[in-house]
Amino acid sequence: MLLLLCDTSGKNGFVALARAEDAEGAEPIDVIETDVIEEVPLAGGAFSAELVPQIAAMLARHGLGKHDIAAFVVISGPGSFTGLRVGLAAIKALAEILQKPIVPVSLLEAVALRSAATGTVMAALDAGRGEVYAGEYEVSAHAAQLIREQLLSKEEFLSTAAASKISTPDEVVAAIAQGAGIAVTLVKRPDAAVVAARGLARLRAGQTVSPEQLEANYIRHTAAEIFAKPPSGT
Repeated sequence: MLLLLCDTSGKNGFVALARAEDAEGAEPIDVIETDVIEEVPLAGGAFSAELVPQIAAMLARHGLGKHDIAAFVVISGPGSFTGLRVGLAAIKALAEILQKPIVPVSLLEAVALRSAATGTVMAALDAGRGEVYAGEYEVSAHAAQLIREQLLSKEEFLSTAAASKISTPDEVVAAIAQGAGIAVTLVKRPDAAVVAARGLARLRAGQTVSPEQLEANYIRHTAAEIFAKPPSGT
């Protein structure tokens, strides 16, 4: 089974191909086996120009066509509003044309799984403006159950993080926690292998969406949403 993976949530991103065991007839397993065929980096600010051509070129290099794709796995956020819109729009269009399922994966969930910790883990990402995207998960060896995802101020993050196992790929967030005497695990940003494994697990569990159902997980409201909100009391 061929999976196409996409992450355009950050300053840079990637598109990748991975092979996995067919979900049909597969036995429940603890270890999710996936084989990343190729991962191509995408330059920030050029997602709209690079994404579809890179997918076509990558498929061609491996003697594959778009109809070989069995499912799409996409990081749905949180992250860059523009980057997420571009990536999700492309995946929606391809999935609609090919009539294939989409598996959305939260970047926070992938960060939680990236750490070696189990139990309650808080994945944290720099949200800018002195704020932190924080996702609390109950993590086992190869799965993460969502408790909550939220946008926190620096003070709220430090208050919440004090009793948590913190995992982050962002040095800014790590420095904030360490400056307050809070232990933190600095991990690499989730790559195609991590996203493929989580995507396959979700696919096997039937946790897919249609193109119409795919939405960005911004956590923070966009400026358009904020200014469109009617004044209180009206």
